[in-house]
Amino acid sequence: MEFNLADLFEHAVDAFRDREYLVCDGRRRTYGEMEERANRLAHHLAAHGIGPGDHVGIYALNSIEWVETLWAVFKLRAVWININYRYVEDELRYLFDNADLKALVYQRQYAPRVRGVLGSMPLLRHSVVIEDGSGEDLSGLDSTGYEAALASASPARDFGPRSPDDRYILYTGGTTGMPKGVVWRHVDVFYALGGGIDAMTNTRVERPEEMVEKGKAGGGLTFLPIAPLMHGATQWAVMGQSFLGNKVVLVGRFDPGQVWDLVEGEKVNSLMITGDAMGRPLVESLSVPTRARDLSSLFLLTSSAATFSGSVKDDFFRAFPNLMMVDAIGSSEGGNNGMVVVQAGATEMKGGPTVSRLGNTVVLDEEGRPVEPGSGQIGKIARTGDIPLEYYKDPEKTAATFVVHGGVRYVMPGDAALVEADGRITLLGRGSVSINSGGEKIFPEEVEAAVKSHPAVFDCTVVGVPDPRWGERVTAVVELRPGASTTVEDVREHCRTRIAGYKAPRELVVVDRVVRSPSGKPDYRWAKQVALDASAAAAK
Repeated sequence: MEFNLADLFEHAVDAFRDREYLVCDGRRRTYGEMEERANRLAHHLAAHGIGPGDHVGIYALNSIEWVETLWAVFKLRAVWININYRYVEDELRYLFDNADLKALVYQRQYAPRVRGVLGSMPLLRHSVVIEDGSGEDLSGLDSTGYEAALASASPARDFGPRSPDDRYILYTGGTTGMPKGVVWRHVDVFYALGGGIDAMTNTRVERPEEMVEKGKAGGGLTFLPIAPLMHGATQWAVMGQSFLGNKVVLVGRFDPGQVWDLVEGEKVNSLMITGDAMGRPLVESLSVPTRARDLSSLFLLTSSAATFSGSVKDDFFRAFPNLMMVDAIGSSEGGNNGMVVVQAGATEMKGGPTVSRLGNTVVLDEEGRPVEPGSGQIGKIARTGDIPLEYYKDPEKTAATFVVHGGVRYVMPGDAALVEADGRITLLGRGSVSINSGGEKIFPEEVEAAVKSHPAVFDCTVVGVPDPRWGERVTAVVELRPGASTTVEDVREHCRTRIAGYKAPRELVVVDRVVRSPSGKPDYRWAKQVALDASAAAAK
């Protein structure tokens, strides 16, 4: 076998065939059942011309079928493309065109959007629809039903050899707001995100067979990653845990009460959240009187991808005094860069967490030299070694993010950091003006374009201001047209026809004139201060 994601999964199937692998919305799959159904879907896709290197989109909420599809695609040495189900047609049109989809697996509720963007998929050969009870019209889509596709195909594992160089693409937000595909080799992404480097000891797996050996020694644990599978963190919880023979529990949509019910009912050992946006409502829901729950199985809480404040961490420790808590940092481009085991009462004073670096992670200055520990100099987090190849079909962004210093190739997504005297790194946040709201990266230029298309708006600059639950909330600083008026509710509704709802402004600050540089570029520092002043005044 190879350091190939499908090989790693199949090796786990052979070792743990009868173990329960996946639970979602009350439905269950053992490792053996997942293998058989993924094989059937792979054969169905192959019969419709899908093979090595072809791109297959997955457009659905968290579901059993999402995971079956990801393994089916990898078994063929094809590449699956994660599709954000919150996107509206303009965003989908860009993604589908950029991703070169040759097949699409989608939930029936999204049929109207798929029909609306068919013209953006000139390479599309075949589509498969997952029934979800929505009853949406499928006319004009010529899609095969998911269960019918599986029923007519072989369950055999009779695929050819695979390579560690096979591709995995993770679509993430772009600098202009549109998504970009991060292209990894299987072997590199396994080490960066899939458990190839032990997060506690920082040691590397030397043989692919070691993952099953570690899983047998661990005895089988149950993990519940709450975020959607369209995001990399949950993809890697599902895949990485499968290599060890562990059980994964998914939720279709986030609901605190349902999460705690699952922790109790499935005897969940580990929760994975995205900072305060999930952590705060989860822990606060425990203070609401309800039926008694036995949550004693839970011993690990991991947070990544968003601000996880000290006060929320302390609330968890009050609810679970013996809880092990981990705050991790990373990115779609850089993998897992570092983590810290949180202590009760610990508060980050400089921005993000202070973590022990993982893998080949460093902090570089503007000249590409390592930042001296304890110097107080701000640099950018960089990683070498197990890093992606490129952004798909975007040489300009590839050149800006994947750089060479001193003959060494690094990935530098833009996260600013300090290096502490003991060598640990403190995350300060993205050096760009991107907004992180509940783990979602939101880029101002895209929101500004949507706001400025409102008939009452003449000019606009969008920034993020601190929010106790979401980390940041989107605020639009706007200059209205003479004699015009509007409300934040009206602007939000207008924006939701052009961009996903979570990107739409939650606050509106009206000014006499939007300040710009002489060249016409937005003055984000000015806009940020205006938004902060308005927020402070409203809080009085």
